[in-house]
Amino acid sequence: MTNSEPISAGMGSGPVAVVPAERGAEARARAVARQLDVAVQRDNHQTASVILYVGHDDLWLQRADVAQASPVRVDFASPRLQHRRRSGHNELLGRAVGVKAGESPRVVDATAGLGRDAYVLGDLGCEVTLVERSPVLALLLAHALERARISSVESVRAAAARMCLRQADSCSLAVPQGVVIYLDPMFSQRRGSAAAKKDLSVLQALHSATDNEDSQLFEWAMAQPARRVVVKRPSKAPPLQQRQPSHAIMGKAIRFDVYAR
Repeated sequence: MTNSEPISAGMGSGPVAVVPAERGAEARARAVARQLDVAVQRDNHQTASVILYVGHDDLWLQRADVAQASPVRVDFASPRLQHRRRSGHNELLGRAVGVKAGESPRVVDATAGLGRDAYVLGDLGCEVTLVERSPVLALLLAHALERARISSVESVRAAAARMCLRQADSCSLAVPQGVVIYLDPMFSQRRGSAAAKKDLSVLQALHSATDNEDSQLFEWAMAQPARRVVVKRPSKAPPLQQRQPSHAIMGKAIRFDVYAR
C-alpha cells in the first residue's frame, strides 16, 4: 500500500476517503471519485471514518477510526459466501420469500447492503433487484456483479445473471405488483461474530442516521402491491412496529417475519 494522498468524499453520515491501494492505481482512484461525483479535497481527509481503497482490479472498505480494522469486500465468489451456500442453512431465507419446487419469486431486496442475502436468493433461482442508497456500497455491488458475471464458477455466473442493481432510496420507489419485498434492517444485535460486527460497523458509518428509519421502510414496504414482505429480525426481538406477521421462519439467532398479502 502506498502513501498516496487520499481523495476525500463527503458521503452518508460522514466523509469517505478514496485511497489508491497500490502503486499505479492513482488514476483509477480518481476515476472512482469522479464516478461518485465528489470533490477532491486533500486537506480534511483526517476526518474520514471510512476509507474506500482502490486497486487495479479491487475495491474494499475499511474503518479509518477503528484500531486494527480489517477490510470489507463484496465478492460473490468468495470462499466465505460459497461455504454459506453449500452449508444448506439458507433454506430459511428461501422458505421465507416463497421459494418452492418450480417456483422462484421475483424479489426486491430493499436494503441490499453488501448483497450477500441477494446473492443467496439469486443462487436459489430468484430474480433479484438490489436497491442500495449508499453510492459507495452501490459502487462495490456493481463491481462485484461485474466480476461475478465473468467468474470461472458457473453457479456464480448464473446467480449474478439473475441480479440487477439500483442505486436509490427504496422509499422513493414503486415496486411492481406481485413481487416479494425483503428487508434486512441494521439491527445492533446482529449475529455476534467478529466478521458480522465489522460489516455492520462499516454499513452504519456509510448510512446516515434517520429517526424511525426502520418504521418508515416497513410502512413503505407494506404500502406496495407486493405478494409478501419479509423482514429479518433477531430471534428474540419484537416485530417491527409491534405488527404481528402472518408467520415466522425461525433460526437460532435470527428469524424471518413474513407478512403475506
